[in-house]
Amino acid sequence: MNLVLGERSSMKKGKRRKDTGNMLVRYAKSFKHAVDGLTYAVEKEHNFLIMMIATIVTLVVSFILKISKLELAVVVICIGSVIACEMINSSIEAAVDLITTKENELAKVAKDCASGASLVLSIMSLFVAGIIFIPKIISLF
Repeated sequence: MNLVLGERSSMKKGKRRKDTGNMLVRYAKSFKHAVDGLTYAVEKEHNFLIMMIATIVTLVVSFILKISKLELAVVVICIGSVIACEMINSSIEAAVDLITTKENELAKVAKDCASGASLVLSIMSLFVAGIIFIPKIISLF
């Protein structure tokens, strides 16, 4: 297997490293890799810190304004979607950088489109927040 990413000597033909071990071991490995991804995002991605602060502020405001359970569910879905999209954006950027660090129009398109997807979802979530929070804030006055 001679791919752009290189050959892995520990890989058996047709099997990936994560495919070794029993079912419980494989699930534990998958969970660890997911936690590693979250840890990386928290430690290395500058936008992630902003998102974590915005998440905390949004959830605190949600409880202060006593939004309904349905509204809270929508807020949590928006938060999770934005964070997940940002992590996908980061993984696309890392994969593109793994292939090439040279100026390349297609690499730029891939990175810009992934970043644009994060922006679109963030703006959509901001609209949802406005729909939920603005009437509750106005009713305080």
